[in-house]
Amino acid sequence: MRIVFVGPPGSGKGTQAKVLCERFSIPQVSTGDMLRAAKAEGRLPAEIVQAMASGGLVPDLVVIKLIDQRTAQADAKAGFLLDGFPRTVPQAEALGTMLGANALRLDAVIALDVPEELLIERAIHRRTDKRTGQIYHLQYKPPPPDADLEHRHDDHEDVVRKRLATYLAMTADLLPYYEKAGLLTRVNGVGEVSEVTDRCLAALNLVVNRGGSHG
Repeated sequence: MRIVFVGPPGSGKGTQAKVLCERFSIPQVSTGDMLRAAKAEGRLPAEIVQAMASGGLVPDLVVIKLIDQRTAQADAKAGFLLDGFPRTVPQAEALGTMLGANALRLDAVIALDVPEELLIERAIHRRTDKRTGQIYHLQYKPPPPDADLEHRHDDHEDVVRKRLATYLAMTADLLPYYEKAGLLTRVNGVGEVSEVTDRCLAALNLVVNRGGSHG
């Protein structure tokens, strides 16, 4: 099962990705994690490290090469879940070319749909315990009285709105691209974690049942 998982910041994508990877016994391939690991191991050119430090974009070819190397590892033989890439049509095309060169193809693209105002509410009420790193939500998962809480800069409303606008602008053409390719399934991301998981699994089971898992 080779999956691309798409969702805006705060959609719960990370939580669902971990569950799906466990269920299908496939690795979660996060481009952010790979770039940080490559940087720590000294495998990135100085100009790429500099771009990362200044918040600039890493060239698509660099990311594709890392994905190619990662998906060639033994634990990805049965498939993988791509988290954080692609975000644009050129990236999707480059990914398709890379997979094709390895006689592989995507099985499914899952997009988590969550209303923008709910995403903002989830973020602005989120707090982190500075001592333990545990994340709480003032409404849905209240912290204990002794927690040393921090409201991260990323979770302030103006920052959240900016990140959402950037995400929506970047991915505006991506979902129609995958929809045209017959790969896209939109999943309602509102509800309990287990409910959303069930919807994701139902979508992926449809892929398997129609013979969508390719060797």
